[in-house]
Amino acid sequence: MSADIDQIIRKTEEICISTGVKLTPKRKHTLLVLLTASVPLSAYEIAEQYKIKFNETLPVMSVYRIMNFLIQEKLVHKLETANRYVACAHITCDHPHEIPQFLICDRCHTVKEVGIKKRIISELKHSIAHTGFTLSSHQLELHGLCAQCRGHAQ
Repeated sequence: MSADIDQIIRKTEEICISTGVKLTPKRKHTLLVLLTASVPLSAYEIAEQYKIKFNETLPVMSVYRIMNFLIQEKLVHKLETANRYVACAHITCDHPHEIPQFLICDRCHTVKEVGIKKRIISELKHSIAHTGFTLSSHQLELHGLCAQCRGHAQ
């Protein structure tokens, strides 16, 4: 395990202890699958990688339950437009986080997590409220080309 991943796992264990939940071996291993992936993964891909990495079958329904737990603990994000999961890029940060937004490359499928100021989301919610519409999610997923793929296209 790399030093970065080892640090993320230690921080994850601390977070779970502080919130009174358990980071079971299967939850930890599932998070490790996401941390070592270069692109977001579907539940089926997580189950497949889990079997390869840990020589143990993890049913897809268990993956979904584990993902719900990891999302609830703010350790993982679900990319709704792609129906895939990505580990939070800010697990080891000790400062308050902005609202996560995702820049998704349509060519190589990498994802960059960026924060958006809570003030901007608040202004957006206020603007939308005048239409009678209620937001169920504040997450934005923006699709395009990353710098590397844009360079290859030119």
